[in-house]
Amino acid sequence: MVLIAIFGTLGGIGRVPYVALGPGPTYDTLGAVGDETVISIAGERTYPTAGHLNMTTVSVGADLTLFTALGKWLSGRYALVPREEIYPPDRTEDEVQQEQARAFQDSETNAETAALTHLKYPSKVIVNRVLTDAPAQGQLEPGDELLLVNGKQVIGAEQVRDALGDTRPGQVVEVRYRRGPSTSTAKITLGTRDDRETGFLGVEPANQPEVPFDITISLADIGGPSAGLMFALAIVDKLTPGELNGGQFVAGTGEITSDGQVGAIGGIPFKMVAAREAGATVFLVPANNCLEARQRAPEGLRLVKVGTLADAVEALESLSGGGSAPSC
Repeated sequence: MVLIAIFGTLGGIGRVPYVALGPGPTYDTLGAVGDETVISIAGERTYPTAGHLNMTTVSVGADLTLFTALGKWLSGRYALVPREEIYPPDRTEDEVQQEQARAFQDSETNAETAALTHLKYPSKVIVNRVLTDAPAQGQLEPGDELLLVNGKQVIGAEQVRDALGDTRPGQVVEVRYRRGPSTSTAKITLGTRDDRETGFLGVEPANQPEVPFDITISLADIGGPSAGLMFALAIVDKLTPGELNGGQFVAGTGEITSDGQVGAIGGIPFKMVAAREAGATVFLVPANNCLEARQRAPEGLRLVKVGTLADAVEALESLSGGGSAPSC
């Protein structure tokens, strides 16, 4: 009896070094949360939408007792993973949450840029980030508009890389840029990185739309980058005639870059469960998540494989017209 009492006490109050991952909330990016519209566009014509374009999340349960952890595991809806996989020992929980919040903000910015670039709105090329200890450090800064790189005009982020395609480490190149009202030229000696033969500048370029209207994404207490694809699709839907999803309940996930590339994410089995329980019949899956998604897909949920924002738009337009779409 004493042993049972001790076990019961420890199981009820003792903490285990695991966290529980499971289906999290899902939000319609075309709709509102409470009284606040998720995506608002002011100063530009928008069009009516219908159906759903839901972003999905994963719930993270920490500070679990032994009994709570066992209960979640036995339910079949949750997976237990070592705590250090979510909260590395060299960072506090607050630091992890701050990183997740920054990633979410980046996903909003990338979604706006990807959507407006897809819709052919005018844009400029900026320095999004200067890498640590890169040749460009100290000469270029985030926010600088890139005009010429190695004597070649750049009108898209990909052209920055193309302009350095015939360079070699140690070569000096000129970069013409605009910072505020001033235009300057930097002479930068290219470095080396990894095993590539071309010269290394050390900046992360990005397209930044130049539009006379504002897009506001309002969704609090969400972390991570995986809502990017669904945000971008909602912006495209609102700025174009017709219903992109054909009025269907579509959900999905995927990190997105400013040039519209869709990247893999974690926790997709839980996100699919949350989407299906919310009523989704179509789920957009990053191409590199397809194998895992196919093995764990809930019944009644159609999986559509996407590698880019353009893929996702094309697939939804085809489905809304009664056509086919790439499947996992």
